[in-house]
Amino acid sequence: MNTPSHHKFLIAAANSGAGKTTITLGLIKALRNRGKVVQPFKCGPDYIDTKLHTLAASKEAVNLDLYLSSTSHVQELFATYSEQVDVSVVEGVMGLFDGYDKMQGSAAQVSETIDCPIVLVVNAKAAAYSVAPLLYGFKNFYKGIKVVGAIFNFVGSESHYRFLKEACEDVGVVPLGYLPKREELVIPSRHLGLITDNDTELVSTIDTMAKVIEETVDLDALLELTANQTSTYTPKTNETSGALNILVAKDEAFNFMYVANIRALKQLGKVTYFSPLHDKELPADVDFIYLPGGYPELFAKELSENSTMHNSILKYVEAGGKLFAECGGMMYVSSHIETADGEWYPMVGIFNQEAKMKPMKLKLGYRYFTTSGGTEFKGHEFHYSHLESDLTSIVQQFGAKHQEVDTKLLRYKNALAGYTHLYWGEKANILDLFK
Repeated sequence: MNTPSHHKFLIAAANSGAGKTTITLGLIKALRNRGKVVQPFKCGPDYIDTKLHTLAASKEAVNLDLYLSSTSHVQELFATYSEQVDVSVVEGVMGLFDGYDKMQGSAAQVSETIDCPIVLVVNAKAAAYSVAPLLYGFKNFYKGIKVVGAIFNFVGSESHYRFLKEACEDVGVVPLGYLPKREELVIPSRHLGLITDNDTELVSTIDTMAKVIEETVDLDALLELTANQTSTYTPKTNETSGALNILVAKDEAFNFMYVANIRALKQLGKVTYFSPLHDKELPADVDFIYLPGGYPELFAKELSENSTMHNSILKYVEAGGKLFAECGGMMYVSSHIETADGEWYPMVGIFNQEAKMKPMKLKLGYRYFTTSGGTEFKGHEFHYSHLESDLTSIVQQFGAKHQEVDTKLLRYKNALAGYTHLYWGEKANILDLFK
C-alpha cells in the first residue's frame, strides 16, 4: 500500500496549449532532483507524452483511460504503480472537463476515480486578475473533484504574478508559482514526436524546465498540499505466467505500446522483444507476434532492406502463426510504404495494400468493434498516413458516439492488422481476436 509519505496530484488545464506537458516534465525532474521516486501517469491514450514522462522520471509512464477500460481497472493501475513511490504525477488531457462525451473520460473523471487533487495550469499570457473567475469556475463547477492549487504559465514578470496570486487567494486556490516566458522551455520538434531513451536534446530541455521550476514554483507547498496517507484501492499482485512464447517488436521504428498491454501479455506467457530493423529473422517456437505502432515511415529504407526478416515473418504467417499488427505495424506488413517525400519501399507484403504518408492528414478518435466470436474490443486511432487498399474489413468499427467509421481490421490466415491501437490491458483477451 502507499506509504505515509506518498503524494499525488493531477496536472490539468482549462484548455490545450496551456503548458501541461512542460510543467509536468519540469515538476517530475525537479522532484527527482530532490531525491523523490516519481511515477508518471497520463490520462487518455497518448503515446508521445508517456515517452516524455518516462524520459523525465526514468520510470515507465502508465496510461489511465476511462473509455478503454473500467473504473476499477484505472484504480488498480494507479494503486499498483503508485505503491513503491514517493510521488504520483498524473498529466491530464486537453481541458480538464473535455471527454469523449461531455466530461466522460476526461481528466476530471480520472481525478475523481483515483481521488487525486488537481493542480490547474493557467495560460496567463494575456490575463491578470481576470483569471479569478476562471479559477472559481473550474474549482466549483463539479463537486466530485478538488482543485487545490494553480501554476501559471507564460508569466511576464514578478509584478504580473502578483496579480495572479491575488486572484488565487480571493477564490480559495493556493498559488504555487509560475513559469516565465522563455524559448528554452519549448519542447524541441522532432519527427512528429520521435523520442529515444538517450535523446540528449530533450534531456537538456527537461533539465532546464526543472531548474526554472525550482526557482519559481513552491515545491514544498505543492508536496504539503498533495500529501496523502491512505489508499482506498488495492494493488494487483503478480500473476503466474502462461505457457505461450510471445514476441513483441520494439526498436526505433516500433515502440508505441501500453504498459498495461505488455503486463497482460506476460499473464499469457513469456514476452521477448525483437527488432524488425536489426534482427535478421524470427526466433524459433513463437506462438504470437505483436507488431505495435511507431514510425516505420522514418526507417522505411532500413526496414525494406532487411528482406530476411520479411521472409521470416511471411514463413511464420503462412504456417498459421498468430500475428497482430497495429498502425505502424500494419504499415510494415503491407506491400509498400510511400514516404512523405515520395520514396517507395517494399515491405513484408502480407496484405496487398500501400501505406502512404502524402498527403499527411490526421485521423484520430476512439474505436470499438465486436468480433464474430462476440468479444468487444476498444482502442484508439491516431495516424497521418492512409491506405490504398481494396481489401475488405472483417468487422465494422464504430466511434465513441456509436457512429460507423471506415477503419478496417484485416485478416489473412492468423495474421490480423489495422490502424486501431487496441487495449487489452484489463482483460488480457487479445487472443480472442483469432477465434
